Amino acid sequence: MSRTARVHAVRLGPRSLAALALTSAVGVVAFGWPFLAPPDSRLSAHAQDAPWLFAGLLVLLVAVVAATISESALGPKAVAMLGVLAATGAALRPIGAGTAGIEPMFFLMVLSGRVLGPGFGFVLGSVTMFASALLTGGVGPWLPFQMLSMGWFTMGAGLLPGAAGAAAVQAGPSGWGRLRGRGEPLMLAGYGFVAAFAYGTVMNLAGWPFLGGAASNISFDAGAPVATNLARFVAYCVATSLGWDLGRALCTVVLTLALGPAVLRALRRATRRAAFETAVTFDGPAQ
Repeated sequence: MSRTARVHAVRLGPRSLAALALTSAVGVVAFGWPFLAPPDSRLSAHAQDAPWLFAGLLVLLVAVVAATISESALGPKAVAMLGVLAATGAALRPIGAGTAGIEPMFFLMVLSGRVLGPGFGFVLGSVTMFASALLTGGVGPWLPFQMLSMGWFTMGAGLLPGAAGAAAVQAGPSGWGRLRGRGEPLMLAGYGFVAAFAYGTVMNLAGWPFLGGAASNISFDAGAPVATNLARFVAYCVATSLGWDLGRALCTVVLTLALGPAVLRALRRATRRAAFETAVTFDGPAQ
């Protein structure tokens, strides 16, 4: 049985993987420091400064990741594809903004990461969130956290089993390698549902520690044990963002099931025609 090669718009080499791992590690610390730092640490004492310090560091690290990935294999065709998808995602984000968490851009990120792979997905998610922030005026200390979270969200879709990029994989008589048809949109819808809640939960970590005493029962307590703060954080998520996250998750599921097959076919057709792995050459002047 024939096997077709997977097309990668962005290849993750050793340097790219190292930079991505470093950025993700710093991101985990930046998001999870309330549960990682001891009560008497300087992070807890200077909590109001932490968003700006972490934001500046994350901006630099995300820029390093993007530059490293671009050095590896981000050719002109991939740049064009990245620009089109990022612009489309940025334009979709304001649609329904402020209404029950309806954010159509999430389903496009899931499908794009699925087709174009984890490397492209991480870059696309970060760039799309940055572009949408410029478009909507949402630039602030929370932006690097959004960029990193969306990068993880989109990259995860490219890591799902059975991803075949722009080419249809026939890996064997059965199994994930042949996942197509109705099964693929169902899997992507399930991933989008879970990831939409995960995105909201992770983003809550970026602001929850700085709630202060505005809501004492659900705010971060630097002197409390981890279990207590974890219970407070769960209560904070339920009280402040559960409805919004549910709207985002349901919107992603509905759009993925309704438009997913057509969008997947269009993306795969576009990437086949783009032939990312074919070098671009320019002929000299005719003699």
